[in-house]
Amino acid sequence: QVQLVESGGGLVQAGGSLRLSCAASGSIFSPNAMGWYRQAPGKQRELVATITRGGSTNYADSVKGRFTISRDNAKKTVYLQMNSLKPEDTDVYYCNADITGRSYWGQGTQVTVSS
Repeated sequence: QVQLVESGGGLVQAGGSLRLSCAASGSIFSPNAMGWYRQAPGKQRELVATITRGGSTNYADSVKGRFTISRDNAKKTVYLQMNSLKPEDTDVYYCNADITGRSYWGQGTQVTVSS
């Protein structure tokens, strides 16, 4: 059974940094694309950043220049380094992985940025 386990969320002041991690387990296959999404209560889940197995990245305009996505294929782990955090970055962040064409989600980790 495939599982995505996230860690690294928390409370930080505006201007601070956090690093999220997400490790995939339960599959012998390495994920294709991996990514981070976020969702506020009552709103749709939105893309934050994605990264292919080859390292190509894509970012939401709102996080470009502040967030960096990376991955360790050997560890089946994706990271999101978040710098210069703003109160509007407050959300639940979800990890996503495409494994053999099927999409999997993590349980979500709360990120709260205080002003």
